[in-house]
Amino acid sequence: MKKKLLVLIMTTLVIQAAGQGCSDAGFCTMGAMKPDQPYNKKIPIRLRSMEVSFYRGSTTLSPVVYVATVDASFSVGRKNSFQIKVPFQAVNGNFGKTSSLGDISLCFTRNIFSSENYDINLSLGGKLPSNDSDLKENFEGAERSLPMYYQTSLGTYDIIAGVSMVSRKWLFATGIQHPFNQNKNHFTWGQWAPPVYNGSLEYVLSYDPCYELKRGTDVMLRVERNFRFSRLNASVGLLPIFRVTKDEITNINTLERVKLDGTMGMALSAIGTVGYSFNVKSGIRLLVGHKITQRDVNPDGLTRELVTTVSYYYRF
Repeated sequence: MKKKLLVLIMTTLVIQAAGQGCSDAGFCTMGAMKPDQPYNKKIPIRLRSMEVSFYRGSTTLSPVVYVATVDASFSVGRKNSFQIKVPFQAVNGNFGKTSSLGDISLCFTRNIFSSENYDINLSLGGKLPSNDSDLKENFEGAERSLPMYYQTSLGTYDIIAGVSMVSRKWLFATGIQHPFNQNKNHFTWGQWAPPVYNGSLEYVLSYDPCYELKRGTDVMLRVERNFRFSRLNASVGLLPIFRVTKDEITNINTLERVKLDGTMGMALSAIGTVGYSFNVKSGIRLLVGHKITQRDVNPDGLTRELVTTVSYYYRF
C-alpha cells in the first residue's frame, strides 16, 4: 500500500510540476556526470542495471518534447562499467509532429580512486546520430524543413568526457561534449513565413537560423547536495552548461559558413530529484529542472521551459 501511494504521489508531482529546465545536448546524464548517483559502502553495487525513464519538456516556443529512454549499464570487473542509452523521441508543436529513434549514447566509466569517504570516477563516451536532423513536415501541400526544436536527433557525432567526485552528501562533476560535424538541417524562415504558416511572422522569426548547424563545444559543471535515508533519497543542485565556442551555420544567401553571435555563454539550471527504493534491487526517481539563465541565441533547440523525468530502475 505504501509503495502504491508513493508512486501515485510522484506521478502527481510529474503532472503538476512547473518551472524551467536545462539546455543539455545529452552528456549531463552519462556516466560520471549523472545526477543522484548511488553511494553506499555497505551495500555492493549490482553488476548490471536497467532504467526506463519518461521525459516531458516544454520548450521556449510551442513544441513539446516527449522522450522514452532505456538506459542499461553493466560492470566490467570491480572498477569499470559500460552504459548505453537508447531514446525514442516525439515532438508536437505549431509546425507539426515528429517521432523517431533518438541519438544513441555510449559511455565507459572507470573508478580511479575509492575511499571510505568518497569516490572519483572518470568517463569517456560519445553520441551517435539516429538521423541527419533533416526531418520535414508536409504543410500546406509541400515538404518543409523543420527547425531543430522538432528534430529527434542533433545530427552529429559527439565525443564526451567527464569526471566526478561523489560522497554520501555531495556530488561534484564536470564534463565536455564536442561535436565533430555539421548536420543537414535545412530550415529557413521563408519556407514558413505567412501566409504559409497561419500565424505571425514574429513567431516564425523566433526560431533561430540553423541551416546545416554545427553546435559549439559544451562544458558542464554539476554541484549537488544529497540527502540519503534507508529507502528515500533526494538531491538539490546547480547545473551550469557553458558553450565555449560559437555555433556555426551556412548563410543561405552567400552559401558561406558563418559563426553566430550570442550562441556562447552559460545556461544555468537548478535541478532537484527525489527517489524511493523498494528494495536493494529496484526503485523510482523523479527529476525536475528549473532554468535560471539561458544563452541569447539557441539554434540547436535545446532550451526548455519545463523539464520533468520519472524513472524506474532495476539492478540485477
